[in-house]
Amino acid sequence: MYIGGFQKNSLIDFPGTIACVVFTRGCNFICPYCHNPDLVAGTAGPDGDGSAGSDTPDQEDILNFLDKRKGIIEGLVVTGGEPTLQADLTDFIKTVRQMGYKIKLDTNGTAPRILDVLFDQGLVDYVAMDIKTDIDHYPMVMKNPKQLDRVIESISLIIKKSPAYEFRTTCARPFVTPDIMENIGKMIRGAASYVLQPCSRNVDMLDPDFAAVEDHFLSVDDMEALKAAVLPFVENTRIR
Repeated sequence: MYIGGFQKNSLIDFPGTIACVVFTRGCNFICPYCHNPDLVAGTAGPDGDGSAGSDTPDQEDILNFLDKRKGIIEGLVVTGGEPTLQADLTDFIKTVRQMGYKIKLDTNGTAPRILDVLFDQGLVDYVAMDIKTDIDHYPMVMKNPKQLDRVIESISLIIKKSPAYEFRTTCARPFVTPDIMENIGKMIRGAASYVLQPCSRNVDMLDPDFAAVEDHFLSVDDMEALKAAVLPFVENTRIR
């Protein structure tokens, strides 16, 4: 895999689990507020396949670290970028799984066939899927808007098959409004968990100019209004 970073310990990325975090390179989305621009920038090819740099952590070193931390670390989070762009993702997860670790996958939902394989082989314990906006506005953040059907398919697949999961939205205008949130609620109606997180302003972003526009960012009251709009469709909606 094209690995862009490795965090040896996290108490917040995998609910109820002490975990490590692997960051993969490459993404097929272009969200201007993305907080991992270095991972997105390392893309090549029409689907955003990652390109490794000279400072990329070594996969074998990560596996060796996990082997030595058995009984101390409980799980591994695979995030990005977009992990499902990695051709050997399933093999990597299978190797870590055989070491006794729980697996959490973060994804944008553009690879339902990969998700289906992971579910059918029992290789993931938790999936967090980002919902960027409603159907009408998704082309604003996608390199290939033709993949929108895959996003819808992944939502259904996760609800039906994932052992545990959450959908989540990073909230920033113009990608979310109360009307858009109502549409998102209909997209994920009946989901077990939906998390809204306000977009942080004082961080590096894929589009630095995005941070300069005050109206892109939401107040506490704004966030509560978004939550109220989706609650009729997803009872377990919360602000993180």
